[in-house]
Amino acid sequence: MSAAISTNGAPRDADSVPRVPIVPVKGPPRAPPQLAAEGIAKSFGSLVVLEDVSLTLPPGTFHALLGENGAGKSTLVKCIMGYQPADAGRILIDGAPVKIESTRAAQAHGIGMVYQHFTLVPNMTVAENLVMARADVPLVIDWNKEREGLRAFMAGMPFQIDPSRVVRSLAAGERQKLEILKQLYLGNRILILDEPTSVLTPSEADEVLGMLRAMAHAREISILMITHKFREVTSFADEVTVLRRGRVAGQGLVKDLTTADMASMMVGGEVPRASSSRAELELGDVRLSLHDIRAVDDRGIGVLDGISLQVKAGEIVGIAGVSGNGQDELLEVIAGQRELAGGEMRVNGVRYTATREETRTAKMRCLPEEPLRNACVSNMSVSENIGFRGYDRPPFTLWGWLVRRDALRRHAAECVSAFKIKTPSVDTAMARLSGGNVQRSVLARELQGEPRVLVVANPCFGLDFAAVAFIRTRLLEARNSGVAVLLISADLDEIFALSDRILVISGGRMVYETPIASAEVATIGKHMAGHG
Repeated sequence: MSAAISTNGAPRDADSVPRVPIVPVKGPPRAPPQLAAEGIAKSFGSLVVLEDVSLTLPPGTFHALLGENGAGKSTLVKCIMGYQPADAGRILIDGAPVKIESTRAAQAHGIGMVYQHFTLVPNMTVAENLVMARADVPLVIDWNKEREGLRAFMAGMPFQIDPSRVVRSLAAGERQKLEILKQLYLGNRILILDEPTSVLTPSEADEVLGMLRAMAHAREISILMITHKFREVTSFADEVTVLRRGRVAGQGLVKDLTTADMASMMVGGEVPRASSSRAELELGDVRLSLHDIRAVDDRGIGVLDGISLQVKAGEIVGIAGVSGNGQDELLEVIAGQRELAGGEMRVNGVRYTATREETRTAKMRCLPEEPLRNACVSNMSVSENIGFRGYDRPPFTLWGWLVRRDALRRHAAECVSAFKIKTPSVDTAMARLSGGNVQRSVLARELQGEPRVLVVANPCFGLDFAAVAFIRTRLLEARNSGVAVLLISADLDEIFALSDRILVISGGRMVYETPIASAEVATIGKHMAGHG
């Protein structure tokens, strides 16, 4: 393996890891190396995931990587990071081919990754998380010396976090910053970011990405960011590469491209558009009413603290908030999966406790997050999963007890056609479908039989561009037909795209409400962060 250059200019072995490699120095910073992937190909059996993919990350640039689910983004990054070898192609650092067979080797070349989910130890301090991330931690740690080194390191960073703080006390934005600091502390000058803002408020996301862009433009680091948010690309990235079906569908400077251009590259041909818009409706009666809802988490700690809200027929009420502020528990309470500690639910004016019979009578439907895990039996067939709501009722039963599987299959086939579900057959196990097709299947089930109330949670999380357009269209069509829709989403763009009213949840309480006509991202972001 070729030698790498340490931060002080001395050669080091590619498998070695610097101790505290970044220290403040006078004079202009040394630019990060140029990273290039050339002709990368990767297959898993007969499935071709990447085919002749090339990408160049010049020093001091912010590069976005776009593509639908299955386009090959994660596989490309894994090849660069050494998680898995490419079948063909090569990685170059400053024009010289290098062999990267492990994350340790990637780090030796100054390449680090900030993952979508935090990799920090919550009960350890900031200092402990940083020091213990090194590969050369001594058996006996001189903490006075380490803290002195950390102070010198922090002094050269654009943002600081008190090394003595325990990670569990940090807000989501601070934890994301710490993940970035950890990579810089390890000497990495090329940072790969995987959906870095998924747990941040809008203001936190703008702050973090703004600081990273400033560092890149100062030629201190280079950034390669996987994202699905066009706003982040247009606001912060210099260049973009779009993958489609394992090949490069387009590349270029962001300033020369529109979001429509990028969307067209992602999906090919005409960009999928919502076939339904928000119709002007006279709101109907209150369909869903929550009054002073209280609940505790699995540890017995209060997590919902007096939630009250109403959703009327023909409106979508969006609940915005940073993940972990009670959204999951609220959905579980409404779905009958978590007991109430106080308060009352009413559906169509009638007290509601979420029994199966009450759900059926009230025509109350629910689309939870991660439906394969939370709303399906993965090893059962598509037809069986779609038929869960009515399998024990005519026309799917004979004599009140015998299930007519032929009727279930015919019904499922109609849903597959209507909702454009891609499946080998209705007898295929649900686990074999893609995430978008699982979501379509569950949505098809929940929208059958003219529902009156629909509660959905992060309905488009992790889905590709075409699936997102389809799901959102169906939700708007349900709303336009008079369904009362409660939308819980961590994606503020989704909240704005679909909602008639927006509520903000923070610390288990509803802290802000606004109609969509007067909603402002900055104001909502402040309330999401608990600063309203």
